[in-house]
Amino acid sequence: MPGPINFIEGGTVTTAQGFSAGATYAGLKTFAEDKLDLGMIISETPCVAAGVFTSSTIKSPTVTVNRGHLAQSPSRGIVVNAGIANACVGEQGNKDAREMANLAAQKISARPDEILVCSTGVIGVELPMSLIRDGLTKIELTSNGGHEVARAMMTTDTRTKEVAVSFEVDGRTVHLGGVAKGSGMIHPNMATMLSFIATDAAVAKDFLEITLKEVADMSYNMLTVDGDSSTNDTVLVLANGMAGNTPISAGSPDAETFKAALIEVAVYLTRELARDGEGASHLITVEVAGAQDTNDARKAARTIASSSLVKSAVYGADPNWGRVLAALGRSGTVVDESKIDLFVNAVCIMEGGSPVPFHRDAVMALMRQPEVSFRLQLNLGNGQATAWGCDLTQEYVIINSAYTT
Repeated sequence: MPGPINFIEGGTVTTAQGFSAGATYAGLKTFAEDKLDLGMIISETPCVAAGVFTSSTIKSPTVTVNRGHLAQSPSRGIVVNAGIANACVGEQGNKDAREMANLAAQKISARPDEILVCSTGVIGVELPMSLIRDGLTKIELTSNGGHEVARAMMTTDTRTKEVAVSFEVDGRTVHLGGVAKGSGMIHPNMATMLSFIATDAAVAKDFLEITLKEVADMSYNMLTVDGDSSTNDTVLVLANGMAGNTPISAGSPDAETFKAALIEVAVYLTRELARDGEGASHLITVEVAGAQDTNDARKAARTIASSSLVKSAVYGADPNWGRVLAALGRSGTVVDESKIDLFVNAVCIMEGGSPVPFHRDAVMALMRQPEVSFRLQLNLGNGQATAWGCDLTQEYVIINSAYTT
C-alpha cells in the first residue's frame, strides 16, 4: 500500500531540494508590466530524467532535441519560452532549439546535452534568438523561482498551474512538485501541453520512464479541451536524488508510493488545465466504470469529455443526457445498453438502460455549479477510467479567431 501523500501549500516545481528557477520578459509576447516569457528550471546536481511527447507527425524540433538529450546523458535542467512555438520553420528551428540549450548550459556551466528545451506559442514563426540570448542573461535563479516559470510558460492561460507534495521514502521526506501550461489546442494524444515535474527522490531511470508513461496515460492523456493536439506537447520529470534515499526501482518497497505521488501531481495539474480551458466556465469530469477493460473505459471517457454536443450542453446547464449516450455509442467501447447506469452530478438519470424520472430544474441547478460530472457504470467488467474537459463557450471562438492578430 502507498504511504501517505501530503500537499504542500504554495508548492511548485522548485519545492524539491536542489532545484532553482527564474524567468524574465524577453519580448516574445506582447508587452505588459507583469508578463514573463522566458524561464529556466535548474538542478544543483545531474538528474535522472524522463519525458513523454506529442504523437503528432508534425512536431517542433524541441521534441526531437529533447529525445536525443534524454537518451545521451543525465539532465541539469529545462529552458522554456512562450509566445512562439518554434515549429514548422524548417531547419532554422532545429538550430535555434540547439542554441537555446547551449546558451542555457553556458549559464550554469553544464553541457548542452544536459539541457532540455521547450517552446510554446504561435506555429510557423522563427524564434527571435537575439531576444532570447539577451533574455537568458537576465534570468536570476532562486529556490522560489518555480512560480516565475509557471507564469513565463503561459500563453492563453488565465492563471498558473502549480502543485507540490511530500511523502516518505526509505525513511526520508521526499518532495515532488510540478508546473504546467495549457488552455487550448489540448486533446489526449500525448502529452497535450507542457508540464515539468521535479523531485529530490533518487529514482532508477528505467523505472521513471515506465512510471511516467503509465501516469501520463491516466492523467494528461485523459484531458481534452478542444480536440486539437499541439506540435510541441511535452511532459518532463527530473529526479536529482538529493533526498538521499536508496534509488527507487520497480521492486522497491516505496515504488508504489512514488507512483501514487506522481499520479497526485499529474491529476491535479490535469484538472487545473481543464478548468482553465479557453473560454471555459465549467470543469467536466467523466468517470466510466464497469467497462470490459481499461482501454475501453478510457475510450469511452475521452470521447464523452471531448464531445462538442456534451460540452455545449454543460455550458447551457442542459441535462440532455442523450448526448452522453450518443458519444458513448460512437466511442468504440463495448456496451450493452440494457446494463448502463448514468449519473449527472450524482443524480441517477438512467438505470439498467432505462430512463429514471428526475427533477429537471434541480439537475439544471446542479449543472450550473463550477464542476459537472458524468458517471457511467457499464456493468460489463472491471475497467475504469476518468477523463477531464471543459464546456464549449462563445469565448473559445473569440479567443481563437484572433489568436495571431
